[in-house]
Amino acid sequence: MPPLSPPTAPPAPPPVTRPNLPPTSGADDAATQQAFQRWVADFSAGARAAGVSEATVRLAFDNVQYLPQVIDLDRAQPEFTRTVWSYLDNTVTAQRVAQGRDKLQQLQAGPAGAATARYGVPLAIVVAIWGMESNFGSNYGSTPTIDALATLGFDGRREDWAKRELMAALKILDQGDIDRDHMIGSWAGAMGQTQFLPSNFLAYAVDADGDGRRDIWGSMTDVAASTANFLSSVGWQPNQPWGVEVRLPAGFDYGRADPKLRQSSAQWAAEGVQAASGRPLPAFDDAEVLLPAGARGPAFLVGPNFRVILRYNNSTSYALAVGLLAQRIGGGPAVQATWPRDLPPLSRSQVMDMQTALNQLGFDTGTPDGVMGPATRDGLRRWQRSVGLPADGYPSAPLIDRLVAP
Repeated sequence: MPPLSPPTAPPAPPPVTRPNLPPTSGADDAATQQAFQRWVADFSAGARAAGVSEATVRLAFDNVQYLPQVIDLDRAQPEFTRTVWSYLDNTVTAQRVAQGRDKLQQLQAGPAGAATARYGVPLAIVVAIWGMESNFGSNYGSTPTIDALATLGFDGRREDWAKRELMAALKILDQGDIDRDHMIGSWAGAMGQTQFLPSNFLAYAVDADGDGRRDIWGSMTDVAASTANFLSSVGWQPNQPWGVEVRLPAGFDYGRADPKLRQSSAQWAAEGVQAASGRPLPAFDDAEVLLPAGARGPAFLVGPNFRVILRYNNSTSYALAVGLLAQRIGGGPAVQATWPRDLPPLSRSQVMDMQTALNQLGFDTGTPDGVMGPATRDGLRRWQRSVGLPADGYPSAPLIDRLVAP
């Protein structure tokens, strides 16, 4: 392995920052610092026992900092949910599409394009993820990964997860892929231009440029290959799209737009589902109808590769944004159907009221938490069906008012 040096800088890299602690003027601050250092000492002992070198342990923790702002961000819960169309408006922008097309053209004839092709993943998908995660490398975070994960581990809300990721980060340092000062990313521990958690880095990062290091911070060839390797390893099916916008037939049972209900494109076509473009549906063996904004919004038929994108980030809005951004970058169309933009975003308290009402009526959604998870959508669908409404599982303020009305 060549001597370690800072990675080649991507365009407009963020500065490396080590946020300062607030003044420790009170006993609580001093106690927190002491407890944090004890936690680090205990973790360090475990790292040594796991085979991490003493030099790496000292490099990682001699000047480790507790970052209270990381805890604030981890615990922050927005009061209002975000509509899918608002999310797409801010992620699949005309500027990002244009920039993505430029990046695609620059990369496809070079080593990054060749590295991606080896894994059977379209370069447009990788470029879309790159754009979503770091705005094409211009902003992948400036928080030291070791400090962020040590802080999260010490806080305890996700201690087991944070400890696993911190141990993985130490192994990356031990292997010499990056040095501590350049191991930076988000406050939540994701690193580099396509935001790999340390455990995913160990499992999927690739040294595609042959310099002896897996560099997802500065080597675009490594960034592209590593991202494609992740997608391929978790089930990407070559020569299949992520999905397609569709038109649903009159009288369609919206309750069938359920992630648990998958069938072939031929079966969906036999029910009258058609591609919005008028072309034949993609040849999926197991596809589901997706209604991200309910019965009033656009409909999509999504296949296995959509679920692979969900493995990268388990958010339907995120996966849809990646698919649509890649589609636009590749010269494909924007969404044709209109979004129900008259529906306002819901607050967490509104969703909790809905969950409570559904539970009281016998449509179990679990413990009310203000989050629209699968159990809540299932309970909502069952209630909608019981009162003769389209069973799309999509909440709206008028629907909640009807549900909770005395």
